[in-house]
Amino acid sequence: MQSFPTNVLDKISIALEEEKTRIQAQIVELAAQDPFADHDRVNDNAASDTEASEESNHDRYQAMGDELKARVTAIDAALVRIANGSYGYCSACLAMIDTDRLAIVPTATLCVACEKNRKRVHGPIE
Repeated sequence: MQSFPTNVLDKISIALEEEKTRIQAQIVELAAQDPFADHDRVNDNAASDTEASEESNHDRYQAMGDELKARVTAIDAALVRIANGSYGYCSACLAMIDTDRLAIVPTATLCVACEKNRKRVHGPIE
């Protein structure tokens, strides 16, 4: 089975670790901006429109945080694949994933053909 050169994998690992650090900082920043993060906020005296706005913002921050956490999980999985030698191989057909695809989506687990097939069968991931 053909594999990526070690120096290429090392560069990918470094880039993924840097991206992971950046995303984790974003998660912390989002959590601090969440209106519900302030446990001392007073709910009883808040106007209903203020409460609704805070709840809407909380939901938005929560959704963004969940998306960022999913990206960290994908990065961690890619780092595991690098470590165990399976990085860059399609998890469905086991063919090598095109390097152009990996340059754009370094956490990709499917080749373009299998990704198109998955979308055709299951629809886009939401």
